[in-house]
Amino acid sequence: MSDALSRRMNPLERRATFSIASIFSTRMLGLFMIFPVFALFAEQEFSNVTGIQIGLAIGAYGLTQALLQIPYGMLSDRFGRKPLIQLGLIVFLIGSIICALAESIEMMILGRAIQGAGAVAAVLTASVSDLVREPYRLRAMSIVGITIGLSFTLSLVLGPLLAEFIGVRGIFWVIAGLALFAMLLVWLALPPITEQRFQREAEAIPSQLLQVVKNTQLLRLDVGVFILHAILTAMFVAIPFILRDEGGMDSMSHWEIYLPVMLLSFVLMVPLIIQAESCGRMKMVFVGAIAMIAITQLGFAVYQQSLFLLFILLLLFFTAFNVLEASLPSLVVKLSPADKKGTASGVYSSSQFMGAAIGGAVGGFFFQFYGYNGLFLFTMTLALIWVALAATMQKPMPWSIASVAVGPVLASEVAELEHKLCAYEGVFEAVVIADEQQAYFKIDRKLVDETALLEYFKQVREK
Repeated sequence: MSDALSRRMNPLERRATFSIASIFSTRMLGLFMIFPVFALFAEQEFSNVTGIQIGLAIGAYGLTQALLQIPYGMLSDRFGRKPLIQLGLIVFLIGSIICALAESIEMMILGRAIQGAGAVAAVLTASVSDLVREPYRLRAMSIVGITIGLSFTLSLVLGPLLAEFIGVRGIFWVIAGLALFAMLLVWLALPPITEQRFQREAEAIPSQLLQVVKNTQLLRLDVGVFILHAILTAMFVAIPFILRDEGGMDSMSHWEIYLPVMLLSFVLMVPLIIQAESCGRMKMVFVGAIAMIAITQLGFAVYQQSLFLLFILLLLFFTAFNVLEASLPSLVVKLSPADKKGTASGVYSSSQFMGAAIGGAVGGFFFQFYGYNGLFLFTMTLALIWVALAATMQKPMPWSIASVAVGPVLASEVAELEHKLCAYEGVFEAVVIADEQQAYFKIDRKLVDETALLEYFKQVREK
């Protein structure tokens, strides 16, 4: 294979990457298309509905997703990735149909919880590791991440547009159709996984959970993503009412606000991400984005009467939100121990979904009893707590996590090998797992790559 070809993913890896990205995106659309339209729908459709019930219905998917995603990953190790993905999509389909047919807010909450119970995110991530060679996994996951971000943006625009033509119940039928489409992708597009194995970089290890939770740097990120998604979910209990009642917008035209907001927020996000990742200003940009979240929440709390101001506040919020959504997973990798990336990512994802669940319920409570102002003062307080936590985190270094297969290693060799590997320029941590015949590294990719590491490992062994 030529050098040019060796630097590219092969056709099977590209097929795997884009099929998994597509499956992820269908689920994201299904979970988030109702965010901008559900509160108004629930008020009109269900009698005596409360703010708490609206918040529970919006965020209920997060609770079951948080509780079940790690068990799904563990079951997929035993029964296979594709069967568990299909099972999760069937559960998601059932939940979507229940929501479409729901005659009460309680049934709607149940349906949303069942949607979240199709928690296949960890299984899909492990499938990337099964099907894509290690040097290209970061690229593959970047493609998946970009697709997820675009799907979230599209969902906020599509929700109001579809509601105008087919209603919110129609949206749930569309979501059910997306679940069927995703099942077809698993069957027809996702390549067979012929060499499935446990992926320490993509899957959680129960025995590591306590160590990861006790890591104060990672805990800051877990609390942070919890707060971010709690704020997001709580906001959508109130924002549709504010746009209608204070902004004077018909509920079916809310997409006219969300479309320019989301497009402009992506444009504004790009230079901030470049400053963070390429110019070594990650912490400054990160803390600044959190502070901007707090400022926007204060803005929503004190002034809602101007549609132009609402537009500016939403634009600033989603610019900061997109920066944080892009930065947080990167920070998890930078701050995670080399052999605990999968567990750290699992705890992080569970925190994210739990934040959505708690944010919906508690945000609904504040909205019900204290109105717009009370809800946004609550979310502002959450953001200020996060500012304090983020300001005290250590400065992130530009490190990545890599792994190489090293063949049989004696347990007695491990400590000395790790010491020698850390002496290599660009390697800052090395963990050799003898049972897995695998070495895990924290590296600076500008100085070293997996091929060089493997060659150096061979040299060390020969000496």
